[in-house]
Amino acid sequence: MAPLVEHLAALGLRHTAEHLDDLVALATKRRWSPTQLLEHLVETEQQERTRRSLERRLARSRLGRFTPMSDFDWAWPKRLDRAAVEAVLRLDFLTDARNVVLVAAQGLGKTMIAQNIAHAAVLAGTHVLFTTAAQLLLDLGSQESTRALARRLNHYATRTLLVIDEVGYLSYDARAADLLFQVVTRRYEKRSLVLTTNLPFSDWPTIFPNAGSAIALIDRLVHHAEIITIEGDSYRRRVAEAKRKPPRPVSEG
Repeated sequence: MAPLVEHLAALGLRHTAEHLDDLVALATKRRWSPTQLLEHLVETEQQERTRRSLERRLARSRLGRFTPMSDFDWAWPKRLDRAAVEAVLRLDFLTDARNVVLVAAQGLGKTMIAQNIAHAAVLAGTHVLFTTAAQLLLDLGSQESTRALARRLNHYATRTLLVIDEVGYLSYDARAADLLFQVVTRRYEKRSLVLTTNLPFSDWPTIFPNAGSAIALIDRLVHHAEIITIEGDSYRRRVAEAKRKPPRPVSEG
């Protein structure tokens, strides 16, 4: 059946081509009619294409490994609007091209929440890109020509959902602020952005000192945004301290 396999592959029916012998054996065993055979072929091809599409979106999202929300300790933060977090995890903000800004000190789960938002969007069929502020600005700043920079800006502007993690951990020059402003401006009221930061907006001038675009950047970022603030002590620090504590002696009485 080599010629048939080649024709099926040429038509894009790769799963059927790869499993043709098994398909013929199954159809013979179950005595399928031509209609039943075609229905099975269409169903399996659709399932396989859906699986491959999900794998491609996950790979292109650069999301990597992350902790699911089922492991999130909702009781640990001193302040967190759980309803707001669950709302953004339902992805309602994508419909209106709204942004989500997660503001919290280190170790309170803002990156974890952002990763789960990104993963939910990928599962929903959305094209997502997850990156840190440092990676994004290093990439844009390293472009050697105006044309190359335009291509990279378009790359970040056209993903349906862009997630920028860790804004505020490093300081950047005015050019970096202008580049981030361009990304936000190109997405403004067109596509959603999820951003995490460890600093309130009043402290953002410390991230981009001497950058005239900093105020305009904040203005466009928060104009259509869900701002979720998390307050409390570092969860990672709690875990580390718990591991360092010696076990209690076992009572013999």
